[in-house]
Amino acid sequence: MILTKEQQALLDGEKGETMAKVMKTLIMYGEAFSAEKMVPITSEYGHTVISFGIGVMEPVYDLYSKLLEEKVVSKQKFSADPRPLDNKVPSSFLQNIVFKIMYSKQNRLEEQLKSFGLMSDDAYTCACYLPEVGNIPKRGDILSWAESSAVVYANSVLGARCNRNSGIIELMGSIAGFVPEFGLLTDEGRKADWIVEVRTEKLPEAQIFGSAVGMKVLDKVPYIKGLDKWLGTELNDDVCAYLKDFGAATASNGSVGLYHIENLTPEAKDFGEKLIRENAQVYIVDDAELERVKNSYPCIWKDADAKPKLCFIGCPHLTMQQLKDWTEKVEESLKAAGNEKVKVPTVFTSAPGVIREFMKTEYAARLEATGVILSYICPLMYMNNPLSKKMPVITSSNKLRTYTSARFYSDDEILEIITKGVK
Repeated sequence: MILTKEQQALLDGEKGETMAKVMKTLIMYGEAFSAEKMVPITSEYGHTVISFGIGVMEPVYDLYSKLLEEKVVSKQKFSADPRPLDNKVPSSFLQNIVFKIMYSKQNRLEEQLKSFGLMSDDAYTCACYLPEVGNIPKRGDILSWAESSAVVYANSVLGARCNRNSGIIELMGSIAGFVPEFGLLTDEGRKADWIVEVRTEKLPEAQIFGSAVGMKVLDKVPYIKGLDKWLGTELNDDVCAYLKDFGAATASNGSVGLYHIENLTPEAKDFGEKLIRENAQVYIVDDAELERVKNSYPCIWKDADAKPKLCFIGCPHLTMQQLKDWTEKVEESLKAAGNEKVKVPTVFTSAPGVIREFMKTEYAARLEATGVILSYICPLMYMNNPLSKKMPVITSSNKLRTYTSARFYSDDEILEIITKGVK
């Protein structure tokens, strides 16, 4: 790998042995992907996936301690994925004991993250790009981020450049101020290997459509045609919320780090079909294909006919407008059913900053009246509890479905279940 004088000096130990090891790690990582050089990080903030103090990750906390002892910290402040625990979220006595054991290092980790450069106590969210959080990279920014749904959003919707990094690599890049240049950091790596043609009779549900695309293209870049018919050509709040959920599904059901949507996303608007590789494959998505994909999801509950005991909505975290929209939908559905409160314990999750602003609106009291719980929790971390895995949990998140035992239902189906008590 070709290094600048500054980079070579860091590798040679100009700023200490620990920094030299950081550089060596990044170089080895880059060389594994045939990177020829390192490029400077240009974003204001970073984002890390490591936010949960699980006991088995002791080597990570020891590494963090070593870095802090040597005063080797991030050159940029950063946000982090959601916290794993919230007392407001329903859990049994035994679940709480397990949670306490599982996340026994949470306080230690959070102190370390603060020392490294955490933006604030409100910066724990998987949707760090929401305006209430403030970690919004500019188009063309080079990032050192982890967290699959955040990376795919930054690349696709914001036009920034980032590979799908691990939490450790993200931190190393933020410390050094450089990342290896390969993959989605290059013009060639951002070209589309697949053409996805949307031929549905209505706007496809984001979670199912994203799932279909992710499972088909895997880690490749798709260029999507026909979605602008339903979404238009402007990235307004509703469209961005849709793309947030779509992208998260592509990243978890596949390994998509970037997608282009014709006439909508920044690079597709500028370059159009020039982004498509000559030998790109074609995937046609119609209503029948979406139904096939949805029907392929397995139910891994011990009792497939069990009544749901808990519902999570918001993985990734809900936007302000989504919180308001869901509040209205729950109210209307409860009224139609002749019920006052939800029939299944339901948790809406969002970023701490979004929740803080939401609580200032009239919607906060209205949501509380429905019995829905509002939390900053990471549903995935909740479901990682072995006792949680045994619960019949439902969700409208394909990301949560993919990584846990939670059972997927569409938004409309979820609404029916939680307000009317039907399966």
